[in-house]
Amino acid sequence: MGMGVAGQVDKYGLTGDVNEKVNKAYEYARDVYNAYGINTDDILEKMKGIRISLHCWQGDDVTGFETLSEGLSGGGIMATGNYPGRARNGDELRQDIEKAMDLIPGKHKINLHAMYAETGNTYVERDKLEVSHFSKWVDWAKSKGIGIDFNPTFFAHKMADSGFTLSNKDKAIREFWIEHGKRCRKIAAEIGKELGIPCVNNVWIPDGSKDFTVSRLEHRLILKDALDEVFSEKYDRNYLLDAVESKLFGIGSETYVVGSHEFYMSYALTRDVMICLDAGHFHPTESIADKISSILSFNKSLLLHVSRGVRWDSDHVVVLNDETLAIAQEIKRSNAFDKVYIALDFFDASINRITAWVVGTRSVLKSILISLLEPTELLLKEELAGNLGNRLALMEELKTLPFGAVWDKYCMDNNVPVGAAWLNDVKEYEEKVLSKR
Repeated sequence: MGMGVAGQVDKYGLTGDVNEKVNKAYEYARDVYNAYGINTDDILEKMKGIRISLHCWQGDDVTGFETLSEGLSGGGIMATGNYPGRARNGDELRQDIEKAMDLIPGKHKINLHAMYAETGNTYVERDKLEVSHFSKWVDWAKSKGIGIDFNPTFFAHKMADSGFTLSNKDKAIREFWIEHGKRCRKIAAEIGKELGIPCVNNVWIPDGSKDFTVSRLEHRLILKDALDEVFSEKYDRNYLLDAVESKLFGIGSETYVVGSHEFYMSYALTRDVMICLDAGHFHPTESIADKISSILSFNKSLLLHVSRGVRWDSDHVVVLNDETLAIAQEIKRSNAFDKVYIALDFFDASINRITAWVVGTRSVLKSILISLLEPTELLLKEELAGNLGNRLALMEELKTLPFGAVWDKYCMDNNVPVGAAWLNDVKEYEEKVLSKR
């Protein structure tokens, strides 16, 4: 609906041949950026290689498909809102994701949690999961030519109600979760092999305590040994990439989190796995952008979970703000788009869930495009010459360059709506599909 034809008028007032207007604006933008030594055609070509991992849990409020599910217990996961149209099964969730992807430029990935296994009418315990339980996801991804990332689910289960999983002092509980972790790595490796795109398998556990904890070291030593067991089997990195994710605090773990940033950073560096930096998992005054180059100085790759924390780890929909742009700029300035894996991790049930996916993903892609359009060499030249005033002035001037025209061209070339016209598509989908649920 948003691409436009001659004479089309949409509710946002864009008239005439949209393609012609986009191309004309792009020609001007191309000349402007060329004056700074930037070839916009080359940048659009580079954008083809950018893959964002869209998180499936935005579509169903982190509910999953487990029969006899205990609900969102055992670990500080909370979605707020009850907007109509939540996906209730795999078919509905895939349909919704597909709709969102139709409105997002580029070819991307899907991020799954183990709790999204489809086991028919039979309840399959998490330490018994197999790749066959995700065959519908794999077949669908194969038909779309996209990859899948994976996550073991260490929450929303009676065995997590104590607040401790892999770091639990109870051997039986700990071994249950170790087996779950092992099976998820095997599933992820098989998914990666089947799709021909490496599957990033990310381990996040909710382990911690609401109040003062005396045996902090004991839990962390237990976690270290448990993770070693989870990661004991080696897989081809062309199929599986392992990551571990830290957290500052969580719901029910406000005072003590076993898997702190320092713990996992040390673990990642000594065990040759990736660390996952979640934008919402740090103090509000921190930016994960500055951490990227620090980690890449010692580790060859890392995983990012891009979200928007508002005062705390609230997982708001990502927008094009200073934080998101800083993340993309640091990746670009580090020449690391082939080393940094970008995934989304927000869930907002207070608005249309497809709108949330589209806004968040398009915002991240906008930030990446802006970063690629930056004449970094020019800025470095001024910086190395000690012309810091010139550097600052150029950075400010770059903010008003016609990035939007390049973005519109990127959308048009990828056959997705230009500007806000995609909202028409979401409205129509809500009326025809979501409202019927």
